[in-house]
Amino acid sequence: MKTKIFLNLPVKDLNRSIAFFTQLGFSFNPKFTNEKGTCLVIEENINVMLLVEEFYQTFTHKEICNTATTSEVLISISLESRDKIDEMIRKVIKAGGTEYRETKDYGWMYQRTFLDTDGHQWEIFFMDESQIPEMSE
Repeated sequence: MKTKIFLNLPVKDLNRSIAFFTQLGFSFNPKFTNEKGTCLVIEENINVMLLVEEFYQTFTHKEICNTATTSEVLISISLESRDKIDEMIRKVIKAGGTEYRETKDYGWMYQRTFLDTDGHQWEIFFMDESQIPEMSE
């Protein structure tokens, strides 16, 4: 079996989260879906488990952070082009999400940030790797 990534996020309303990400064009793996959570498919080996808060809490003794005031994780996903980034932001707003930060255009990388309906921060970006400046020491 290939290595797979399963990022886990707590959600307040599973159906609202499913509706939001469906409107963005994502699909879900029915093998990992029930009333406690669902598996959002980013791509074949990258998934996000959206877990109802009460169920998520069974995996940790720590308090679930308040996404209105605290950031625990930044989720970054590359897309195919600048146009795909802008299209995704339009879908985010239509689906009830919020554009969170101003657009960043570094020339070699174009980035926009949004909050999903549970306040989790997602960064979507297009990067032209042939244009990445060399890191200075």
